[in-house]
Amino acid sequence: MLVVMTAAIIAGCGNDKEEKAVSADTAEKSETAETSDQRIIAGTVVIADILDKLNIDAIAIPETEKELPGRFDGLPTIGNAMTPDMEIVKSMNPTDFLSVSTLEYDLEDGFEQLKIPATFLNFQSVDSMIQEIQGLGERYDRKTQADKLVGDLQKKIEAAEVVAANRKGPRVLILLGIPGSYLVATENSYAGDLVKRAGGTNVMEGQDPEYLSSNTEYLHNSNPDIILRLSHGMPDEVVEMFNEEFQTNDVWKHFDAVKNGKVYDLEEELFGTTASLQVPEALSELMKIFFR
Repeated sequence: MLVVMTAAIIAGCGNDKEEKAVSADTAEKSETAETSDQRIIAGTVVIADILDKLNIDAIAIPETEKELPGRFDGLPTIGNAMTPDMEIVKSMNPTDFLSVSTLEYDLEDGFEQLKIPATFLNFQSVDSMIQEIQGLGERYDRKTQADKLVGDLQKKIEAAEVVAANRKGPRVLILLGIPGSYLVATENSYAGDLVKRAGGTNVMEGQDPEYLSSNTEYLHNSNPDIILRLSHGMPDEVVEMFNEEFQTNDVWKHFDAVKNGKVYDLEEELFGTTASLQVPEALSELMKIFFR
């Protein structure tokens, strides 16, 4: 009898495992089927990363030197994220082209003229990115994945903010460099949002636009403890531009941050112009700078 009961229990466990395996497999196939009629183009690297976390496939990706998730290996490219090849995009007959709101002004007319459905997601702050992730989860029936992704992000972000809240942070000037010129980032920019969360105070606090034109004398009077330099577009060229500016423009020599060696070039990989899933890593890097 004992042998028979043991065999029955083992058989029951085996059946239970098989049922769970079949159930998981069925759920995965169901998810795939639900988006199989969707032909989504990931317009930026950040969006591709998010789609991967949400278990959503794409039919094309932007050209990039960055490593994308294996899910997108072998997919055709649509050119640079800022200037996609509209003929290629149109030929793919997408049901949606996902890009970011910072590119909407430049791209929207082209999509409307060719009648290509496009959605421009707001990644201009951490909170807006989180809202967009939740929106994608609702839109593509990936609420479970979206909730998990958002929950993991928020847990790490809140942990960093708790540490920063208990320390006196520096006054920070953020410069965004593009080939040939640079702007000043306010607290309403993504970089400004990160600085605030990491415990810093933006010297441009209270300014409405995301970016302002540079006035070195005014900036000197703002008396930053730290200067952060962000490079966008062509990072190596922008860093060279910044170095030349700081060496040839005498005004910079009078900044305490320059005198004290508190000028830092931030890696574009972590500090882009829009939010990304690397928010926790970016906050960690800033806190190392602020509280070293």
